[in-house]
Order: sequence, then C-alpha cells, then structure tokens
Amino acid sequence: MINIKLDVHTHTIVSGHAFSTLNEMIQEAQKHDLTLFGVTEHAPALPGTCSIIYFRNLHVVPRQYGNMRLLLGAELNILDYEGNVDITDPNILGFMDHVIAGLHSLCYTDGNRQQNTSALLGAIENPHIHIISHPCDGTASDFDIEAVVLAAKRTNTLLELNSSSLNPARHKTLAHPMFVKMLHLCKQHDIPTILGSDAHHTSAICDYQYALPLLEETDFPDELIINDKPQLFLQIIGKE
Repeated sequence: MINIKLDVHTHTIVSGHAFSTLNEMIQEAQKHDLTLFGVTEHAPALPGTCSIIYFRNLHVVPRQYGNMRLLLGAELNILDYEGNVDITDPNILGFMDHVIAGLHSLCYTDGNRQQNTSALLGAIENPHIHIISHPCDGTASDFDIEAVVLAAKRTNTLLELNSSSLNPARHKTLAHPMFVKMLHLCKQHDIPTILGSDAHHTSAICDYQYALPLLEETDFPDELIINDKPQLFLQIIGKE
C-alpha cells in the first residue's frame, strides 16, 4: 500500500456542484498528513462554475498550511475533436499552480474512435496541461488508448486513474475495463499514473477506494504511482 502524500484533483463550492468551502477542504486535507493538496475548480464552459476572474485572483490565497503546500489550478474542459480547451490565455494560466484537462459530457460530444483520440491527443500536446483527468471514464466511449498513453509519455503528461469515475453510483460502466487497459499499457510502456480522488466534498479527499483494486488487478508497480512522490510531481509541473 502506497503512502499517499498528495491529492491534487479536488473541487470546492466554487465549482457549482461541490459541497465544501476552500477552508473546509484545506483543514480536512491537513488531517491526511499530505505534503501537497490541490484544488482544481472547473473552468467556465461547465455550467454553474466560476467565471474567469476567479482564476485571475488565485494569487491572494496563501500556499502553505503547516507542512502542507496548497496548489491552486483548474480543470479545463476539452471542447472539441481538436482538443481545444476553455481557458487559453497564457496570462490567466500563469496564475495557476497546475492544470488538469478532461472530457465532460456537458461540454463534449462523444465522437468516433478517431475523433475522440484526436481530442485527447490535442489536449496532451498543450504545454500548459499537466494531467488528463479521467480519460477512461466513458465520456469518450472509444479511442486509441495506446496512442494516448504513448503521447502522454512523450510529453510528460500524467494520465489520471480517477477513483470517483469508478464509484458504482456513477453508473460509468465503461470506466473499469477502459482504466484496466490504460494501466496495463502504462505498465508495459513504463509510464507513471496519478490517482485522483476528484473530491467534491471533504469526505472524499484521499478516497481512492475504487481505484486501488484496479492497481491490484493489474499488478501495477508502486514506482509508477505518483501519489507518494510529491517532489517528482512538482518536477513534472515545473514547481520544484
């Protein structure tokens, strides 16, 4: 069992469909003895989330809480089959500590295998994006997983194993087989992955109960899991 030291994909009430404040999330994260804790509010294309000005003001929030460093970023929305996202201004992206991008059904229309692959590859090629969130949750029902894995290796982009996507309550029936395939390919090509809680409430911080069984099922090596390697993660996002 890995010693979890970072959880960098979470949301607060600012995202519009989450249920805890930033201070509540920080206080709960400290109880988990984390080295790094990240909050990534949904970017503006998702209904109900914050406006762009929120991200321009991230600099006002302290980044150190005892032994825990806070990272503030965004979860961008992949919008089309070219992999375009909903925040492109480098000045605004520059206010963020880390950037995630993902497919969400409210912002993306599932295409064919070629179109979905192109969408994910386009986002992976974006130099501002550090993590692709829940690539295998079924929002893109078919894509070339190996091509995405190899592109992630070449660009040093992390692919997330999202525990929330695997929650049976979400009814994402494609998530399990697709994530298993992703993990097998990551292991085969020696590519790290990052576990994501995708917490929308304090109770879900560091909750990987649905992701951990897949690591066992695929015999995924600990050395390729980022969540106990905070310094390596900071190197990947250029924030050492």
